[in-house]
Amino acid sequence: MYLYTSVRLNTSETKMRKLKNEELNRLRVDEFKSVSKHQLVIVLDNVRSLNNIGSVFRTADAFLIEGISLCGITATPPNKEIHKTALGATESVDWKYFENTLDAVTSLREKGFKIIAVEQTTKSIMLQDFMPQPATRYALVFGHEVRGVGQEVINHCHMSIEIPQYGTKHSFNIAVSVGIVLWDLINKWK
Repeated sequence: MYLYTSVRLNTSETKMRKLKNEELNRLRVDEFKSVSKHQLVIVLDNVRSLNNIGSVFRTADAFLIEGISLCGITATPPNKEIHKTALGATESVDWKYFENTLDAVTSLREKGFKIIAVEQTTKSIMLQDFMPQPATRYALVFGHEVRGVGQEVINHCHMSIEIPQYGTKHSFNIAVSVGIVLWDLINKWK
């Protein structure tokens, strides 16, 4: 049962106005490229949906993420369907393609990244309990829409974190998962 209460709408005293694009102080692509980024890389392990891939680019841009590793069957730009949801973020966010996700993970480990699978495992740490360390570089691995992160990849991760869920479903859409995890980690760093 829902309760409906009366809410005062905007009055002339408290008038709210939607901001215009030019008021948002957004970075140009060249400014984005030169600004300091959060030390995070997103690894997409065989993500099949082009819309999800585009959404991940857009979210990575919004949170100033260092880059994206696109692996296996994950499609790469330029692609009309990716562009539809990325809205130009494929031009601002650095990305690299790896035929095999394990190659991406190995490369990032060698560069000093701590590899974290965003997956439900026997040793997952709930997202709200994970505290990122300020000087640590992280690579977050997100998996296939149905199968998740591959076990072979999980075997090479330092740890896994899990987004708590309370309903009947056991997973979020990949693009939603990326948004939740990035928002949480960046707010903890701030």
